[in-house]
Amino acid sequence: MTVEKNSKWELADIFREYGDAYRRSHRMPLSHHRVMHAVEVCRTSYLGGHMKACSHCGYEHPVYNSCGNRHCPKCQNLAKLRWVAKRQEELLPVNYFHNVFTLPHRLNGLALYNKKLIYDILFRSVSETLTQFGESQLGGKLGFLAILHTWDQKLSEHIHLHCIIPAGVVSANRKRWTSSHHADFLFSVRALSVVFRGKFLFYLRKAYVNGKLTFAGKSTEFESEGGFKTLVNDLYRKDWVVYSARPFAGPEKALDYLGRYAFRIAISNERIKNVAGSMVTFTYRDRKDGNRKKEITLPASEFIRRFLTHVLPSSYMRIRHFGFLANRNRKENIACVKSLLGFGHDTTGKEKEQSVQEIMLKITGKDILKCPHCKTGAMTVHRLIPRFSVWIDSQFSEPELIDTS
Repeated sequence: MTVEKNSKWELADIFREYGDAYRRSHRMPLSHHRVMHAVEVCRTSYLGGHMKACSHCGYEHPVYNSCGNRHCPKCQNLAKLRWVAKRQEELLPVNYFHNVFTLPHRLNGLALYNKKLIYDILFRSVSETLTQFGESQLGGKLGFLAILHTWDQKLSEHIHLHCIIPAGVVSANRKRWTSSHHADFLFSVRALSVVFRGKFLFYLRKAYVNGKLTFAGKSTEFESEGGFKTLVNDLYRKDWVVYSARPFAGPEKALDYLGRYAFRIAISNERIKNVAGSMVTFTYRDRKDGNRKKEITLPASEFIRRFLTHVLPSSYMRIRHFGFLANRNRKENIACVKSLLGFGHDTTGKEKEQSVQEIMLKITGKDILKCPHCKTGAMTVHRLIPRFSVWIDSQFSEPELIDTS
């Protein structure tokens, strides 16, 4: 059976069509089941919603609830814009640097069965490395934001942290701001790589000694003392990748980057081009070929497997703040740094949080409250649609899911 669809393809279509077969043939943790189910039922009658009616012409149509799952391609825009609006209040009037810290692919098998532990070690190693360089080379406390990504453009495992860093440090007594010594980079990536590697492997060895690592699949070769020692020695001999991008030209460019990357998931619906014959075709950027846009086709089961590889542990925080931007004293520290830079504290108060209508108008240019039929009246909630119900009308092609329990 093949899904018949006139509009663009979505991740939900793939899960609905091939998800049952995948569940039967693969052992999956509960978190994977939850993500697949959430994506499948997002914005369908399964989750309920409300019926809207036009105040002018009486036209009605249903609006179904979103799943809210952070791995769902449909549920990120609103969360992203609200989060970025909060970050805008925290921007400093300085340039920002962008560093990327990447784990060697040899650790992928171990990370697959120890996600939380490996990701925690990655965050800790990177934060300690940057903090150490801020103190030793600039003489103060660095502040930065780190965003965890675990994929590459083909959905393969590629574990790395994007770090957005204001170009300077604040002194311990909070009376002096010291700007970066270099206009083109913050610290030497070669030196960062060496320290980052040492810290990560120190904490990895500590986790092994304390029996906190799980060995399964391809990582079983590292379970013995000799196997683990070989792994660590091999990793020490490798040059770990720390990438330094060109600095952002001002805080607005850094915010634009955050808006595009902070809430990015493994694949967006826009990249899925075709689903047919148990195969999925999607686009990717080939960095080895001038970042050209290309297409790749995978069996549906392999596509689903790759996507689920990037499901995060429950409640795991993939965006974190460190240094003088850490959550505990961030507001006070930002006000202090702005004062040191000669910018008075903003006394206008917090920016009013945007409504869903205002956010959707910003994203799409469309007023979601205006009637799509007469273009005159306002759409208002007419009645609620309870969960698991089905509202049938031939004018809607959205697949309806019926509760059969």
